[in-house]
Amino acid sequence: MVPFAAAFVCPSMPVLDSATATILVVEDEPSVCELAAETLLDAGYRVLTAADAWQAEAILASQSVDMLFTDIDLARNTNGLALARRARGLCPDLPIVYTSGGRADVSARDAVSGSVFVPKPYRPSQLVALTRDVLNAALPHHA
Repeated sequence: MVPFAAAFVCPSMPVLDSATATILVVEDEPSVCELAAETLLDAGYRVLTAADAWQAEAILASQSVDMLFTDIDLARNTNGLALARRARGLCPDLPIVYTSGGRADVSARDAVSGSVFVPKPYRPSQLVALTRDVLNAALPHHA
């Protein structure tokens, strides 16, 4: 099972300058996508959005992304799990966070290594803390 997100801040960890971090939010529900994007924008991150895996793959091929935050079951029968595998093919160290309102967890065999799962509904403050923690953990591999 993929670890659940623990939204905590470790004061001894360096904080990634959020102005330089780009988050790709992949969510097919417009209101949920807007809430996640606005939350991350308000926290100072650069945010790109996609409604399905096809749009997300086009963004990943043309933009530098520091973290992928994806719903698992997406529009047009696309899938966040398959998207994450393809994203890791393009960027092997890309931090990945999965979310879902219809699943309680994600099995380790379905998810990419080192990924995190956060169930819906999540609080905006939880999303910000999780993003900071995931990016800080990726600092040795992600500059």
